[in-house]
Amino acid sequence: GNWLLVCSVILLAHTAHGCPDKCLCYTASKTADCKNRGFTEIPARLPPEIQILQLQNNRIWRINQNAFTATPLLKILDLSNNSLSSVAPGAFQKLRYLQVLNLTRNLIHYIENKTFSFLPHLKELDLSSNSIIRLPETFGNSTGNITLLSVKHNKLQKMERILLESLPNLKVVLFKDNPWQCNCNIFGLKLWLESNLYRGGISDGIICSAPGIRKGKDLLKVPYELFGACPLRTAHVHLGSSHQHSLEQRGSPKHGEPGDSGRASCEPKPKPRPASLRHAIATVVITGVVCGIVCLMMLAAAVYGCAYAAITAKYHKEHLAPVRQHGTPKEKEPLESSLA
Repeated sequence: GNWLLVCSVILLAHTAHGCPDKCLCYTASKTADCKNRGFTEIPARLPPEIQILQLQNNRIWRINQNAFTATPLLKILDLSNNSLSSVAPGAFQKLRYLQVLNLTRNLIHYIENKTFSFLPHLKELDLSSNSIIRLPETFGNSTGNITLLSVKHNKLQKMERILLESLPNLKVVLFKDNPWQCNCNIFGLKLWLESNLYRGGISDGIICSAPGIRKGKDLLKVPYELFGACPLRTAHVHLGSSHQHSLEQRGSPKHGEPGDSGRASCEPKPKPRPASLRHAIATVVITGVVCGIVCLMMLAAAVYGCAYAAITAKYHKEHLAPVRQHGTPKEKEPLESSLA
């Protein structure tokens, strides 16, 4: 009887605490351990006071819109090694105290705009080891405090500079093991990476996968003059995208490089900035050639003038001098005869 009573008390306490059946909840550390339990969705009835939720190594394939409404105090959420193929924008928006979000080793292909909106305290966002082929222009409103971003081991070919510039507190960015296309589209990323390193940021670098002539090279070591600006298209450009690309375009050289692959995928870049190293070199060369031609013309004119002067002098010496010599005696004769 006593044993049954004890079991009932434990069961009641467990239920009152609100810990899901297959999880272990720890009051002192405010942790819910739900890893390795075969969950396919975020478990319900989680204790509202928990700050750490461990959901790694499950089979969670979707996150419902209100999945975290009951756990507003979460600081660390680990969803690594699950089956998420997408994340609905706003899925995490109730977690205004969240600091660490681990989404590694899932099946995510896309991150949509504003997926991580309203997470003002988010510091670490780990998206590594997924199949991400595209990142948005912004992770969301109030994501400016992110200090660590990992996108390594994905399928990214490019990354928008405008996204990185929307994260002013980034200190560590991990890019490793992505098929980066080092063509006209990556120019803005190169500029951002250099300025971030200059500010003391940490990065594992971007290694080019294409075009072939740059495969295996560190993006930071590829000279600026080898990057061409994306060619302008005559097709109508949507205002939103033109604004986005005009930001990324600033500072891009205009001239392309022969054999630069991926040109077809280059987006339109309105009003490219004309200044570039190639333009500067071309200007210097043209100026030098013009100056050279002017100098040669002046030299030719001087030589011609000198030659003309020499010929004129010689002519005077040879033809006019004898006339004067012969003319003087004849002039003197009448004078002498008159004297006689």
